[in-house]
Amino acid sequence: MKRTRISLIGLIAAAGLALAGCGSASTTPAGSAPAGGADTSLSDVKNAGVLKVGTEGTYKPFTFHANGNGELTGYDVEIITAVAGKLGVKPAFQETQFDAIFAGLEAKRFDVVANQVSITDERKAKYEFSTPYTVSTGVIVTKSDNSSITSFDGLKGKTTAQSLTSNWYKLAQQSGANVQSVEGWAQAITLLKQGRVDATINDKLTYLDQQKTAKDDGIKIAAETTDKSLSAFAFRKGSSSLTEAVNKALSELQADGTLTKISQKYFDADVTK
Repeated sequence: MKRTRISLIGLIAAAGLALAGCGSASTTPAGSAPAGGADTSLSDVKNAGVLKVGTEGTYKPFTFHANGNGELTGYDVEIITAVAGKLGVKPAFQETQFDAIFAGLEAKRFDVVANQVSITDERKAKYEFSTPYTVSTGVIVTKSDNSSITSFDGLKGKTTAQSLTSNWYKLAQQSGANVQSVEGWAQAITLLKQGRVDATINDKLTYLDQQKTAKDDGIKIAAETTDKSLSAFAFRKGSSSLTEAVNKALSELQADGTLTKISQKYFDADVTK
């Protein structure tokens, strides 16, 4: 579920945060800077009455269409909609593939990316960030009756099911596990429940989404990383006024319980802090 766009939690690199900044729904011609280089990002959005949001629309449970072709919804969609409400504007979602999402931000097709973006040093140099609205860890998932694995050290000599293209595969190897290749989470859980592997490593949000969608008492979290992965909204450089306004809105939504309520709806847990 949560994409392996993040750097490896703890063992590969500092966990990522994706932070958001809103660019301008600007009165300035696309691609040109405001007169005098002034930051008009917030005033442009307020004057337009619209916050233009870039998102995939195919990344459940964060941004997706209900019943396949229904209304755009999801954890990220609901949070940015609540933020827009605090700003006194309406969100206008523009769906695009993730590979093109930052190009769209830079081209001013939208003001902010809301898509579980995690931060990297490279992104820090290019974009502004909101405060995080998602906190997660990497977790080992085992069968509920497994008492032999209680830490990452406990994976030594055990067999895990991992996608060979994921960072979790690298973590499993570094923990001393024998890795069996799978296409993804669903196949890994099938092999785990069949007793063909001892464990699988993935993002905690993936596990929480699985349990929310189809409660399974046959699996459990056996251990999790101490380092955390943080996700947030991404903005163009020069959008400080909008970024600060979004941060203020997120703080208010955290204080009044809105973020927790949205998180509980999708994960049965508060992943916002």
